[in-house]
Amino acid sequence: MMTGKYLLALLLASLLLAGGCATRTPPLYYWGDYQPQVYEYLKGQGKSPAEQILALEKVIQQANAANLPVPPGFHAHLAMLQVAEGKPEIARQEFEAEKSLFPESAGFMDFMLAKLSGDKK
Repeated sequence: MMTGKYLLALLLASLLLAGGCATRTPPLYYWGDYQPQVYEYLKGQGKSPAEQILALEKVIQQANAANLPVPPGFHAHLAMLQVAEGKPEIARQEFEAEKSLFPESAGFMDFMLAKLSGDKK
C-alpha cells in the first residue's frame, strides 16, 4: 500500500516538473509599436501622420534587427499614412510591399493601387 502512494506521489511530482519545462514558441512577426500606432490613427488623435510614419519606420528597423517580418497590414497602414502626407509614390511602394509579402491581400492591394492612380472602379 505504501508503494502505491509513493509511486503516485512520484508520478505527480514528475508531471509538475515536466510542465514547467515547456518551451515558448517564438513570435511569427515583430509587432513593436504597431498596434498602438494603428489605435492612434483610428482615434484621429495623438501623433501626426509624419510622426506615425517615423515610429513605424523604427519598428521596421527593429524587426530587421530581430530578423522577423512585420505583421500583415503593416505596409498597407504605412501606405495610408504616406497618402495622408501627400506622398503617393511612397504609398505605392508600400502597397506593393504588402501585396508581395502577403499574397492573400493582392485583391485589396490592387483596389487600393487603382484608387491611388485615380481609377473610378
